[in-house]
Amino acid sequence: MPIHLKIVTAEREIFADDVDLVSAPTRDGRVGILPRHAPLLTILTSGELDIVKDGVRTPFAVSGGFMEVLPTKITILADTVERADEIDEARAQQAVRLAEEGRAAAQSERDMELAEAKLRKEMARLQVARLKEISRRQGR
Repeated sequence: MPIHLKIVTAEREIFADDVDLVSAPTRDGRVGILPRHAPLLTILTSGELDIVKDGVRTPFAVSGGFMEVLPTKITILADTVERADEIDEARAQQAVRLAEEGRAAAQSERDMELAEAKLRKEMARLQVARLKEISRRQGR
């Protein structure tokens, strides 16, 4: 028995389908959600959001938001979400370099926090882009 997942941002609906498993990055660590999970409301952090349907894993890059889990459905309201096929690896690498430069140039504690958050977001995008490339090489 699958669980219905809906992923949305302020701009668009990213995904809506029945899935077997959702693995998401939260403030308290990664959580895995299966059908009939106990109700949960949690804050998402930047990282890799994995969806498994019929044994096929699909990675997304997420950068913050909220996840509501009910026994028969999951709703993710994300700040940003990108499918692996939407991320250009070269551009993601450049974004990581720029974020690292921003962190090195931080003048205050607040600037450092913002720069580190940006770096986490860009690292997640790069990681997901690389997963897409690995899957393509393996013929998936």
